Amino acid sequence: MTKNLTKLWAGGIQRLLAIQNRAAREALREAGRRAPEAQAMWRTAQTAVAQAAAAAVAVPAASEVHEAQEARAPAARSGAPVRESRVGPRAAAWAAGEWQRAEHLAPGASRALAYGLYVPPGWPTEDMPLVVMLHGCKQTMDSFAEGTRMNLLADKHGFAVVYPEQSMQAHPHQCWHWYDARQSAGGGEAAAIVSLVDTLVQEHGFDRSRVYLAGLSAGAGLAALLAVHAPGRFAAVAFHSGPAFGEAQSGVAALDVMRRGLHHDPVALVERALAGRAHPGMPALIMQGDVDAVVAPLNAEQLATQFLRLNRLADAQGVHQGVVSHEHDGDGYTVQNYARDGRSVVRLCRVSALDHAWSGGDDAVPFHSATGPDASAMIWEFFENQRREAVDDAFGDELAVGAG
Repeated sequence: MTKNLTKLWAGGIQRLLAIQNRAAREALREAGRRAPEAQAMWRTAQTAVAQAAAAAVAVPAASEVHEAQEARAPAARSGAPVRESRVGPRAAAWAAGEWQRAEHLAPGASRALAYGLYVPPGWPTEDMPLVVMLHGCKQTMDSFAEGTRMNLLADKHGFAVVYPEQSMQAHPHQCWHWYDARQSAGGGEAAAIVSLVDTLVQEHGFDRSRVYLAGLSAGAGLAALLAVHAPGRFAAVAFHSGPAFGEAQSGVAALDVMRRGLHHDPVALVERALAGRAHPGMPALIMQGDVDAVVAPLNAEQLATQFLRLNRLADAQGVHQGVVSHEHDGDGYTVQNYARDGRSVVRLCRVSALDHAWSGGDDAVPFHSATGPDASAMIWEFFENQRREAVDDAFGDELAVGAG
């Protein structure tokens, strides 16, 4: 009888504190608390759970101790350390600024686009740069903010960050339909992001000439679609572990491109997508892990060739016309820089030991790795000096009415 009551008591306490712990997590996420408050709240919940766990194993009778030891044995034998977030806790990824969750319904869209907007403290939003971050499959606005820690850079450099989020209704793994330019798929998703950017610029006074775009994996694929079809909205783009552009027209073909790269000429695919339309050029940073088993590294080389062509640094045969310099070669990564008039236009970074993950990110968050240079810092360093001098609304009209 005593044994059963002990089990009941311990289980009830653990369930109660687990609920409190989940409530703490949710409060952090929904309210976007500042880092000091988040840390205090997180630590209080974790301490309570730890104390309850200690009490629960101290009270049971001797006959239960052996069962508890057996239950813990596999984890102990594995020797695997518990991975903790290096921003400790992850809520610090929201730093000290304002985190706003909302939804945007683009004109003609059947589904609202969820997004998170981060605005750093102490900076006027008028003429503030804006970075658009597109997550990969099986990610959310929260995990992408946590893993990349882009908001910490926003605090330091004074730019806003928006994280559009794909819904599970649109795709069960929250993948963007980067390979399908139809209005009902990727074209509609890209158009919704263009509409969101326009709305945020109008509402907050962000600098239209300094709106930047970055994506990981499927998010990088959608970023390429935007860079080609709505270049007037963005001053520069960054692709991390992204597929090359223009060949995939279905999910099956998309997987083939990711695993093997393009089968057709990269430049010819860009020319086909433009169909004779003028393109103002788009500075691009491309980052890729050399041991990526999801997106073959060949994609990065082909993307570089495509954006050299868009920026008129390669001819119709893909022959490079720009100045090439190796900025860095060592410490596990290389950087090739293609410049015009001393200004970087296309930059390719290859990280030798990196798999399909954000370089230099928080490796406690899936699809982010401590391996390699800090991708977020490299991206902002590339963006910072880029500006869309003449913003032409006509460059966004194609997506506004639908593509394909």
